[in-house]
Amino acid sequence: MSAIISGPLVAATAPITGTVAPSLPALPSGFPSHLASKLAWTGASLASSSDYILHLTEDEVAEINAAVVHFKTLDLDGNQVGPANFPLPNLAVKLGQVCRDVHHGKGFSVIRGLNPASYSVEDHSLIYLGLTSYIAEQRGRQDKRGNMLVHIVADNSTKLAAEHHRHSTKSITFHNEEAGDIVSWQTRSTAASGGKCIIASAHTIYNVLAATRPDVVRTLARSDWPFALPRFQCRPVLFFQDNNLIINFGRAALIGNEAHPRSKNLPSVTSRQMEALDAIESMARATEMHIQTQAGDIHFINNLAVLHRREGFVDGPTERRHLVRMRLRSAQHGWTIPAALENEWERAFKQQGTKHWHLEPMPDFFFPLRSQPN
Repeated sequence: MSAIISGPLVAATAPITGTVAPSLPALPSGFPSHLASKLAWTGASLASSSDYILHLTEDEVAEINAAVVHFKTLDLDGNQVGPANFPLPNLAVKLGQVCRDVHHGKGFSVIRGLNPASYSVEDHSLIYLGLTSYIAEQRGRQDKRGNMLVHIVADNSTKLAAEHHRHSTKSITFHNEEAGDIVSWQTRSTAASGGKCIIASAHTIYNVLAATRPDVVRTLARSDWPFALPRFQCRPVLFFQDNNLIINFGRAALIGNEAHPRSKNLPSVTSRQMEALDAIESMARATEMHIQTQAGDIHFINNLAVLHRREGFVDGPTERRHLVRMRLRSAQHGWTIPAALENEWERAFKQQGTKHWHLEPMPDFFFPLRSQPN
């Protein structure tokens, strides 16, 4: 791979105020030479956890518990929970700030301070739905069967399951989810070791590439990337829409893996495209941020602007990593979705059909593991 940066990393990742050298190729039409945004951060620049973690006080936990009791008197289904019937009169102010920060600030946040052992599975799930409704009220389907809650747990019962991101214990590369402005997950329990959430800013990556490798930016913005999942489509990886930089990709969808073997009938990524993928991964790892997840944590990540990956982990006899994931969108704060991504957002948030809210991990029939493009 050609060099992406030269000189010390700190110089490469600092805000770039100069102009692109005349000898470098031009950026794609409409793309800026630099993004001056709160979304352009590095792990080193966010040294304090107070920058991104909302630590709940005892009074705020009590307010949440009272909201659970109130909602259960209304005889409503859990998927109907929202601010109107899950009242948090004091905590709502802080949750509003989390909402703004995820959509228009750093692009991620963590709510911490809930103890899963203090709640039944039903009540813990209700709290998750209630708190997320203050951040983004629309909940998206996560697969063609209409599963709304996806359980991420280790499963080596079959080779296919063991290699799938959802059930593997291996580390995975940086990526975005197929759809959803916000990706959220609730940590019910953690592994014996490993399994940290690791994120990186697409804005920081873009700023470095725009200044040093605009040809890579041009490659990422081309419409010839052969995505195979969830169905075959040629589209860009990188977009600039309504003054927002948007990134959406996953290696499995582009090059396949053991869980998702790529059909030989589909076009392969070019050497130039592979170089661009490696450039993203290299710069993301150089600027990434690690979050040591605790049981009870609720994470929010701007899926349009922040990449995420997971380190490998090991479960123990009693310590078992278990996350519950949702895809979210806010009618008020949601970004404009590029036309090339609209179909996936339509299927997730607008498609009619059955919706399943499984509170515990279910067999693969309910959470299908794709072995071929569909």
